[in-house]
Amino acid sequence: MTSIFPFGWEQLHPALNAALNLTCFICLLVGRAAIARRDVATHRRWMLRAFVASSIFLVSYLARFALTGAHNYPGPAWAWDRVTYLTILISHMILAVALVPLVLVSLSRGLKANFPGHRAVVKYTWPIWTYVSITGVIVYLMLYHLGPWLHPAG
Repeated sequence: MTSIFPFGWEQLHPALNAALNLTCFICLLVGRAAIARRDVATHRRWMLRAFVASSIFLVSYLARFALTGAHNYPGPAWAWDRVTYLTILISHMILAVALVPLVLVSLSRGLKANFPGHRAVVKYTWPIWTYVSITGVIVYLMLYHLGPWLHPAG
């Protein structure tokens, strides 16, 4: 069967998604450092960049999922790496769903200069967003690199 994607896109697309997650994670760290210095303008720029990276990721991920479906982790059902992968993946997915409204409320309140309301919600949003971003990278590394390396196809 021929691929619907040009030039091996099925291998590049997950790596692009991981790069978007990593970009978001870095933006979140830089944005947090900026607000710790009370540099609101720099904080705003970096957090908007994190939002853009996450938004592009979400559209890209949903497109990939719609086109290729779920990808199964290789190896035996109870292998330590598969159990670890599934534990990380499940927590990542649950928190990613919860994160969408948190980010939208945080962004809205911040842009409207409702700083007390912004601070009230970002105390939950920021740690969840950083966790979801970095576990997105970990899930990619485990699914596309560690799993195939530990359990090569016979």
